[in-house]
Amino acid sequence: MSRAYNFSAGPAALPEPVLRRAGKELLEWQGQRASVMEVSHRGKAFSALAERVEADLRALLGVPDDYAVLFLQGGATQQFAQIPLNLAAPGQGADYLLSGAWGRKAVDEAASYVSARVIASNEADGCIDLPAAGWQVDPAAAYLHYTPNETIHGVEFPHIPDPGPLPLVGDFSSTILSRPLDVSRFGLIYAGAQKNIGPSGLTLVIVRSDLLDRAGQPKANIFSYAAQARAGSMLNTPPTFAWYLSGLVFEWIAEQGGLAAMGERNRDKAQTLYAAIDGSGGFYANHVAVAARSWMNVPFFLHDPALESAFLRESDAAGLLALKGHRALGGLRASLYNAMPPEGVRALTDFMADFARRHG
Repeated sequence: MSRAYNFSAGPAALPEPVLRRAGKELLEWQGQRASVMEVSHRGKAFSALAERVEADLRALLGVPDDYAVLFLQGGATQQFAQIPLNLAAPGQGADYLLSGAWGRKAVDEAASYVSARVIASNEADGCIDLPAAGWQVDPAAAYLHYTPNETIHGVEFPHIPDPGPLPLVGDFSSTILSRPLDVSRFGLIYAGAQKNIGPSGLTLVIVRSDLLDRAGQPKANIFSYAAQARAGSMLNTPPTFAWYLSGLVFEWIAEQGGLAAMGERNRDKAQTLYAAIDGSGGFYANHVAVAARSWMNVPFFLHDPALESAFLRESDAAGLLALKGHRALGGLRASLYNAMPPEGVRALTDFMADFARRHG
């Protein structure tokens, strides 16, 4: 078997040691004479797993004791609506910083439940830089929401915005666990799993306990953060296999040296790829402002778009997968999540240099 380097934006590559361990445990898990997918989520074995996975995540991120950690379903897209349902009272507004396509989706979904006010946006400049400074929050708003990293446009906040008196809400789907993070600066963090956490089907929500006391808006119990916290994220049958695999990923990250080590590795990977783009003499280009460039998702373009099909065909044959850009933006894109090894990025930059020599 020969695995290729997978640059998919999501579902994304998982660490190979995690996949190998899961394969060994697939038919029988921890002496249960059944797969982890087949045991009861109410049983002692899975309950112990759930507790251990949460403890490992808390240790990695340094989650304070006064935060609840929820393992939910529905993806980050469901959270676009679930957040205002839980945090905003009927008729209350919420403020949004908009830096790309996913921030726009968050605003549009929230608008059904809350008066969603965009206080700063980069849409006018094509989403290639951060929103202009000078914005101010409404002190009566329920929260301030932002997207730290935009996977489509490759725009990333290098700092945590100051929310003033508001709880700060962040969609960390594409940057969670990629570097250290001060959780205490947030009211709520959420992330779809399928990039740096584990397989699709699981969504992580980390919410400050005092926000669980907000009545929010009328909603089904299944959408209540407080109800999910009381039930240990098991109001209904959770995605047990995704929960289990995420736990293996947490163990793997700890074995790599934790988030500080992951941050150094991810920064170096991104710098390697950007250096290859910037040093190509114009054959390749990234249009994002340097200070706003993403470590996780690097969109880039060929000087001649007619070469894209050849680039994709040849890169795939060279074992470099999923480099096609998002349909909304076009071009090419390489996603450099935790599971992408430095060797994969070097293989990509070597291919890019060779392609430029042959087609320049």
